[in-house]
Amino acid sequence: MNTLRIGNASGFYGDRFDAMREMLTGGELDVLTGDYLAELTMLILGRDRLKDPGAGYARTFLRQLEECLGIAQERGVRIVANAGGLNPAGLATRVREVADRLGIAVRVAHVEGDDLTAAHPGSLAAHAYLGGFGIAECLRAGADVVVTGRVTDAALVTGPAAAHFGWGPTDYDRLAGAVVAGHVLECGTQATGGNYAFFQQGDVRRPGFPLAELHEDGTAVITKHPGTGGFVDIGTVTAQLLYETQGARYAGPDVTARLDTVRLTQDGPDRVRISGVRGEAPPPTLKVGLNKLGGFRNEVVFVLTGLDIEAKAALVRAQMEPVLGKTADVRWELARTDRPDADTEETASALLRLVVRDPDQDAVGRTLSGAAVELALASYPGFHMLAPPGKGAPYGVFEDVYAPHGAVDHVAVLHDGRRIPVAPAPDTVVLENPPEPSLPEPLPDGPVTRAPLGLVAGARSGDKGGDANVGVWARTDEAWRWLAHTLTVDRFRELLPETADVKVTRHQLPHLRALNFVVEGILGAGVAAQHRFDPQAKALGEWLRSRHLDIPEALL
Repeated sequence: MNTLRIGNASGFYGDRFDAMREMLTGGELDVLTGDYLAELTMLILGRDRLKDPGAGYARTFLRQLEECLGIAQERGVRIVANAGGLNPAGLATRVREVADRLGIAVRVAHVEGDDLTAAHPGSLAAHAYLGGFGIAECLRAGADVVVTGRVTDAALVTGPAAAHFGWGPTDYDRLAGAVVAGHVLECGTQATGGNYAFFQQGDVRRPGFPLAELHEDGTAVITKHPGTGGFVDIGTVTAQLLYETQGARYAGPDVTARLDTVRLTQDGPDRVRISGVRGEAPPPTLKVGLNKLGGFRNEVVFVLTGLDIEAKAALVRAQMEPVLGKTADVRWELARTDRPDADTEETASALLRLVVRDPDQDAVGRTLSGAAVELALASYPGFHMLAPPGKGAPYGVFEDVYAPHGAVDHVAVLHDGRRIPVAPAPDTVVLENPPEPSLPEPLPDGPVTRAPLGLVAGARSGDKGGDANVGVWARTDEAWRWLAHTLTVDRFRELLPETADVKVTRHQLPHLRALNFVVEGILGAGVAAQHRFDPQAKALGEWLRSRHLDIPEALL
């Protein structure tokens, strides 16, 4: 069977540095990808480029190539990465310089056209999410290394697959299969036991990075190199499939993948087969991520120890509020981490967190620090802070907008300098989420026990701009029959009271025995705004799993 082996060596800017070498030397591979971009990363790179117009790309990628470019050439592995960030042309030039210095003959191409900043005045960076056909053009022309700016994470897989198998833009089922495989790979070790709800079932001290064996019909097997840590099973793949997704239709610039058609089967140790994926034409618009500077932010955490915690919090708030009265945004949060009759001072203490935001840096800097420090001898008994507040730092605001396919000049810049325009999708369609499938038969009545949801269900959560998603899946058919009827939107809100005042939508994915909850607006203006305690909703799912409800004893 014609198989394309695509591995991943990075799930974010700052991921394990030696993963590129590990993936190149640990087993067979045809293409090695790296995902370096996230919503927050684009803001960071935008600020870098304000200081240096030649910056704006992931610098660690270059350092990795210093060590690994020769290995990749010797083994015939092509490298495809979105490390170009805001400056893919600049990164391509630097890669050539590295290759020349190492004496390695390498053909470097890049993809551009995602930058729409000029069309969005006031934004630090505005970039459309491009698809994989620009990458495919570069690879078909013989590139050894392809760097891109803002493409979809899955495009790092769909591009090489389209080039290798000769897929066209209307091969929707095949492209959708590659999108699903790419989504599983994109976050690196999250597919091999990292951040996994049932992590105690295997050794995940150093999980290996994942790879996909893709086939011409769009099916794939997710696995990892032999001898690497972690594990791959239906649960780890399900968890990653649910990560940062919304409805049953997973829309992208090349294809809309139907997540409700995905079927997973265990294909042997550390091997999970993905099949049955159906695809549809993409939507008529491209997602554009806008990053703006929202103002300045600062915080201080007061430590409240021992008795009268609520009264101590009320006193310090009353002392601070007159000073902060003109500040644009003031938020207080009291975390009752204290225990009665505690045997350590730390466990006898609660934390009162004050976060302030304002367009004026002085309002969150000198004003806040002066007021807080002046209370050192004049406030509640035992007054101290985790750290004094600083000057205040700029924060970002992320927003999704949409542009028609024709608004971008998607271009593959080949290794020989030729510029090949990439045509927009030939067909597009506006599709709502499909009707919800029928619920499975409920479990028969029987005795129940009050217990944590996480004893019978896994979860993974994450962010998309200001929204969060919480994917919850059952490990057995019987648990799915119970979960599908029990974990309604109303019950979800009861278990997570912070979601009570925002819109929550539930989607069913019965082939995965999963429910996906989209929680709109809970993250405010996105991760860079630090709107809540867990600004990327990474642990929202684990909070849900820790909540108690009546569970049938037959499932425990």
